[in-house]
Formats: sequence, C-alpha cells, structure tokens
Amino acid sequence: MQALTMTKISYTKYKKYILPIAAVIAAIILWQIVAEFWVNDAFILPSFTDVLDALYKVTFGPNGTLFPDIYKSLIHFAIGVTAAVIVGIPLGIAMGWFRDLDTAINPIIEIIRPIPPLAWIPFAIIWFGLTDASAGFIIFIGAVFPIFINTYTGFRNVPRIFIEAGKVLGCTGNFSLIRRVAFPSSLPSIVSGIRISMGIGWMCLVGAEIFGAGGGKYGLGKNLWTYYNLHQMPSVVVYMIVLGLIGLTIDLVFRYFVNRQALGWWEEGV
Repeated sequence: MQALTMTKISYTKYKKYILPIAAVIAAIILWQIVAEFWVNDAFILPSFTDVLDALYKVTFGPNGTLFPDIYKSLIHFAIGVTAAVIVGIPLGIAMGWFRDLDTAINPIIEIIRPIPPLAWIPFAIIWFGLTDASAGFIIFIGAVFPIFINTYTGFRNVPRIFIEAGKVLGCTGNFSLIRRVAFPSSLPSIVSGIRISMGIGWMCLVGAEIFGAGGGKYGLGKNLWTYYNLHQMPSVVVYMIVLGLIGLTIDLVFRYFVNRQALGWWEEGV
C-alpha cells in the first residue's frame, strides 16, 4: 500500500514531464506504423527510421551541412529581429504617446502592414543583393509590426491614474513620463510583441531562404528546398523538425530570461 502511494506521489510530481514524453513516443510509434505499413513510400511520407538515417547523413555525412545551415539561419534571424526591435519599439512609443504623430503616420503604416513579407523579396534582393541582409530584411518586415502594434497598444492603454500620479511625483515632461511611467507599464505588452514577432520572423526565414534571399549555399530553408528538389524527403523532414526545435528553444529561452527575470514583478502580481 505504501509503495502504491509513493508511486502515485512520484507520478503527480513528474506528470508534467511524463505526459509530454509519452505523447511524443506515441506519436512516433503511430508515425512509424503509418509510414511503414500503410503508405510504404518514403517520398510521400518518410518513416521515423528513415528520418533518423537522414539525420545522421546531413549531420555527419560527407555532404552534410546541417550545422552550417543552422548557423547561417540564426544570423539571418538575428539581423531581422534586432532591426525589428530597434525600429518597432521607438515607432510604437512615438505613435502611442503623441496623438498628432499617430494621426499623420497611421495611414502609411496601415497600407504597408497587410503586404505579405515574402512580397518584399524582389526588392530585398535588388536593394541588398544575395546577402545576409536581404534575408534579414524579409524577417524584419515580418517581425516589426507585432512589436510596433503591441508597443503602440501598451502606450495607448497606460492608465490615466498612472500618468497623473507620475506628474504629482515630479514627472513633468514627456520624456520623463515615458521613461518612468509609460514604458514600465507597457513592458509586458512590448515583451509579448517581441515574442510573437520572433515566431513570425522564424517562419519568414524559411520563405526568404527558399526564394533565394540570403544567397550562399547554406541556410535551413535553402537546403530544405534543395533536398526536396533531390527528392530526398527524409532529409526534408529532418530540416522541418530542426526548424521546429530551434523555434521552440528560442521561445523557451526568451520566456525564461525575459518573462521570469525582467518581468518577475509582473508575473507575481497576476
């Protein structure tokens, strides 16, 4: 009886780890069965074992380029997201705080914002050539608007009582109010915008590299498409899974270092 009780306690303690692992294992088993015994065509649906074999080849094989591809794609991603943060946050602050500026610039933003990021690829290549900057520009286009919109919304929604309290405590100018009142109040919204923008930027990365922005012979999107043209679908699946795992890792790292470290005060209050 005591052993059963201890087992239940252990399960409850580690349930958040056991359940996801069990779900992943079940999905892999189902995937292997369907691919091996039902589809039986690696071009239509590679099996899990086919993908494992392809993973070894693209990582350690003589023509394997997985690690250089990851490195190149992370450079493209860093360029785009960094530029989006540098542009999106100040623009959102300016338009969210100064109503006249918002009235003047908002029509331009609303015309540009619905244009799909991939539609900018021809101009990215013309302006920047087949360089890292051209891929970074496409990622920037996809990532900048979520940051801008969340920053803008955060500043527009600063409670009036916070502003009045700031004025009473000596924040008389716009710069002082933005720095000491509006920005801290809007920070959770800004952080959410950055997190959303990184997910969108990571998706734009694949499209940019597939269509040639970035140039060179490396990049996850570029060689994913290369393996498709070679009809090596297990390698395509490897690159798809790697893209998903890297995207998940980026999100988890961001949430840990920003949400928990920089916004710990906010999480404790909600």
